[in-house]
Amino acid sequence: MFNNAAPASTPSGNIDAYALFEALTGKKIDKGAISESSSSRTASEEYDDLRDFKNDSTLIREPQPDRPPKDSEMMIGAINPYAMVEAMLGHKLDRRSMNVARILSDVLQTDYDELFDMRHKSVLYAGLQLNEKERRAEQLHEKEMKILDERDLMTPDLSRIEKLGDLEQIGLKQLEHTRVKMARMQNGKLRVVLDAHSIGRTVTNRELTRSMNELATPFRHNDHEKGRWSPPNSTWRNIDEIVFQHYNQRLIMDLNRVRLGNHNFNHISMENECNHANRFDDPVQGATSNSWLIAAIFSVFWANPSVIQRASRVMPNHEMMHGNDQEGGNRRRRHFIRFHDKGGRNNSKTETVEVDYEVPINNSSNDPIYCRASGENDIWPALYEKAFAKWITRSNSERPDITQTAHGDPIKAMAQINGREPHYYFTEKHEAAALVGIVRRCSVNEKTINPMAAFTHASGRMYRGSNLVANHAYSVLGWTNHGDRQYIIIRNPWGVTEPMGLTSYPGLLDRVEPEFWRPACMVDHEGLLAVEAHAFREYFACIGVAK
Repeated sequence: MFNNAAPASTPSGNIDAYALFEALTGKKIDKGAISESSSSRTASEEYDDLRDFKNDSTLIREPQPDRPPKDSEMMIGAINPYAMVEAMLGHKLDRRSMNVARILSDVLQTDYDELFDMRHKSVLYAGLQLNEKERRAEQLHEKEMKILDERDLMTPDLSRIEKLGDLEQIGLKQLEHTRVKMARMQNGKLRVVLDAHSIGRTVTNRELTRSMNELATPFRHNDHEKGRWSPPNSTWRNIDEIVFQHYNQRLIMDLNRVRLGNHNFNHISMENECNHANRFDDPVQGATSNSWLIAAIFSVFWANPSVIQRASRVMPNHEMMHGNDQEGGNRRRRHFIRFHDKGGRNNSKTETVEVDYEVPINNSSNDPIYCRASGENDIWPALYEKAFAKWITRSNSERPDITQTAHGDPIKAMAQINGREPHYYFTEKHEAAALVGIVRRCSVNEKTINPMAAFTHASGRMYRGSNLVANHAYSVLGWTNHGDRQYIIIRNPWGVTEPMGLTSYPGLLDRVEPEFWRPACMVDHEGLLAVEAHAFREYFACIGVAK
């Protein structure tokens, strides 16, 4: 709960800067960490270095926004593979382990380096197809989707293969035209990896198992599915209770980290104290392809936390307010969120949406299947996603189909949340320095004060891992410069940073600390990335702002 009292004053009558910061942002800060970070910087580092940019006209002339795209061109979104696999397996993954890539690859039946690009027909883009000419995603019709059963996924017996000709006998025809993914010579042996989808089907963007389809896509194949939706192996439960259970689990884990030094009970030290001082509630995408929405929600929250309705979680329903609880003592609370009409798809009239606290919870892992807070310590991210799904589907049900939020426009979504106007800047029409200039104009002290988001191209050889993902939306949090290099700071709504060394990307820094970008102390570091300006222009298709 929030304290509505005014920020505390110091004995001299001045406002306590720490208390004011916490009141404005709703976040607790580690005063010691802030002091250490500040003392490590020289006075000259506190200001922008403009020496290299004094002749750059982009700092003087503000770029004009580009023409807004058509709704049919804005099918941004990739399924969060971590959330999807966790929902399918019924337990959490160690997302920092190198083994996580193998688990994702095995469960999703796709090589890890082919999961994150639409040209490989990855299941993360279920319901979409690639327009190769324009490098963008297009929506598939429900009739173009196929549900696979166990028989479809059976593989042939390869135990009797002794020579290449035997492959044709089991169905791999025209061997001379089969694509070779990898070939290497070792000890006189030629080891070759061939594409063999003709004899071993896997799930793709068009072909899914029934559970995958129900979990992640908006397609329903019979009247029963269209009537009362619920994802597989889940129950609609009060998320407040789930957060409370997780809090108790974390409390036990933190107590186990306490180490008694020299058996002196007056001397207690905590391992990784800095990492556990802050419990962030940054939204993390779940098991459907709505990265556009989750990135937009966090961008608005990051730029101006007061826009996001978090405190309303203490409000009771109307019957309880009048002392007339019609639910037999079941104190069900409500959350009220306002969205704004911006036209097109994924939209409705301007109104305040009312939702209860029930969201789909996995029966095995006891975790939310869709959007949740990164620190598992708050409920508002899940309720915003639920309310938005209820709003765009014009549903009166307290169990709206959250998969209907798949694929959309992150720039427009920010405006639907804060009521401002969306502005688009397509990277091919602007120089790298101009793109950084757009972020700088929307920032104070290297942190955005107007919500900003960006999305990548639908395909490209650089998308080989979960840090940079094709057709994916990211929150833009600010900028920084080091030497002659300028960086744009982004956050992946999956809330994951790949284990170091798994994949490399030119111009991308996957570890962003406060020494590099000062506002990093206010955000969960998982998924936090810095992209050099020229690399940003290559990787990303568009950046936008709602102001």
